[in-house]
Amino acid sequence: MSITLTKTQELFIQTKLQTGKYGSAEEVLEVALRLLDEYDRADRQWIDSLRVKIDAAIAMSEHTPPIDGETFIAGVLECFRQSARESIRSAKSAISI
Repeated sequence: MSITLTKTQELFIQTKLQTGKYGSAEEVLEVALRLLDEYDRADRQWIDSLRVKIDAAIAMSEHTPPIDGETFIAGVLECFRQSARESIRSAKSAISI
């Protein structure tokens, strides 16, 4: 296989080679491709995990009564407000110590 690198990619590889950590351009590319593969696998695992959580939430919602949007948002906002109040109390307590 033959590939063409951009000037930026060539400079990146040359910079890595100059550090002495890598012995060849092929080694730099091998490490980069391995990291890309690890990233893709982690991304796939995250998506699969998210799908499981979404499916569980959907299943749970089938057993709970519906709630209108305004009530839901009001509840979320109240949780945020309560968390903010607790953070402020915590900060004040830390300052007075």
